[in-house]
Amino acid sequence: MENRIGVVGVVIEKDGDIHRINQVLHDHNQIIVGRMGLPNINKREISIISIVVDGTTDQIGSLTGQLGALRGVNVKSALSKKDNK
Repeated sequence: MENRIGVVGVVIEKDGDIHRINQVLHDHNQIIVGRMGLPNINKREISIISIVVDGTTDQIGSLTGQLGALRGVNVKSALSKKDNK
């Protein structure tokens, strides 16, 4: 299966379980190239994590699916269209 490079955007509202989010990210660390988190943006009780990923569509889908299933978490991804092996 081909590897894709892309970005996953995670928006966390105030009731999001940050400990569970970090556990999901840890469980998928083999596809995470880097991440940047911005906590409590402009005191609006919303945090954002940008994650650069390199993995198969199944692996990236597993990450986004598990994150998106969490309460208070919204996830979107954008992936390259070509094989990046």
